[in-house]
Amino acid sequence: MNLSEELIWRGFYAETSIKDPAELDNRASKKFYWGADPSADSLTIGNLAAAMMCACFVRHGYQPYLLVGGATGQIGDPKDNGERDLKPLEEVEHNKACIGEQMRRIVRSDELVMVDNYDWFKEMNYLVFLREVGKAFSMTQLLDRQFVQNRIGEGGSGISYAEFSYTLIQGYDFLHLYREYGVDLQLCGADQFGNCSSGIHLIKRLEGATADAWSTPLIIDPATGRKFGKSEGNAVWLASKDNGSGNYTSIFDFYQFWINQPDSAVEYLLKIYTLLERPEVAEILKQHVEHPEQRVAQKALAKGVTEVVHGKDAAEAVIGLSERLFTEDLSSLSGEEIVEMGEYLAKGQMGSRLFDILVKTGLASSKTEARKLATAGAITVNGTKVTEDVSVDQIAIVKRGKNKFAVVM
Repeated sequence: MNLSEELIWRGFYAETSIKDPAELDNRASKKFYWGADPSADSLTIGNLAAAMMCACFVRHGYQPYLLVGGATGQIGDPKDNGERDLKPLEEVEHNKACIGEQMRRIVRSDELVMVDNYDWFKEMNYLVFLREVGKAFSMTQLLDRQFVQNRIGEGGSGISYAEFSYTLIQGYDFLHLYREYGVDLQLCGADQFGNCSSGIHLIKRLEGATADAWSTPLIIDPATGRKFGKSEGNAVWLASKDNGSGNYTSIFDFYQFWINQPDSAVEYLLKIYTLLERPEVAEILKQHVEHPEQRVAQKALAKGVTEVVHGKDAAEAVIGLSERLFTEDLSSLSGEEIVEMGEYLAKGQMGSRLFDILVKTGLASSKTEARKLATAGAITVNGTKVTEDVSVDQIAIVKRGKNKFAVVM
């Protein structure tokens, strides 16, 4: 398949300024950029969908420019329902470093260029910005944006000038990358297309040149109907270890998330989140229809996504770990075996109270829920049911229900 065919087959096709997708196959300039604001110290599987789209472009010969928004991250991408909390500069720097590492690992390219818009905004003169950028937009044009309408309309929460200006800042990013590197294509999620169009407008207005944007649909969780992302409260993080904020998902839980996807969603997710090609996906789905009880498609999905994010070795290890946890007698595991499992499971601190461990590892949302689970007999420690908030003073596997695990070390 050529690029345009693969983008459409995989579902990476929403709003775009490009009239015919086939234009991407023979585009004179094969440079694009994709941006992420450092609002957290890990990307989520919602971001991963866009990153997989970027990887698709790279496989077809495009050079990626990945922008981590050190400047825009200090303001926050406007939400429909209210102002974002401003992040301390130290937190923005920390988040930026963590996200940059993840982006490099997922979008593999020897020619990848990492950029940070703080580098060109930190010395930006306010009057220069108003003269060059502000003058290029009419207020009518900006007020027509949907997020602005939602915020200033009846029942809206209002909007600060800082967030109102966000689209101009992002538009200038595109202009800067066009001027500095010749980047004339921005990739984004469908919710960012309006901000991308600001850059297209600036490049046309100030440079007399043509630039484009290509967006991918937001990914919807088939179980809840909500989009994949941290703002929805259902985040699955790409980080497998805590970088200081608690924003992480253990490799085991990451793998289990995918293997538990319903049959109705698995084809859609296989195309987006794995590197499997069309004939491979077709064969997997054929086997899945013939033997649905074997969950062939879910296993291929979970393995494929885990390989992309955490590597082949981790994927193979967590597949083996899953088989052990679901088939072996947990009381027979040695301390050494449990410690080995700790690389892939959420971890609690030995010597802590059980209910604190359940909350810390995500097996319970609160100590109140932890108490209810224990009372109901849903918690075991090394295979033995525990109904009270005891101190866990040994290396142990803690299990909630049938398929949620953590290790205490």
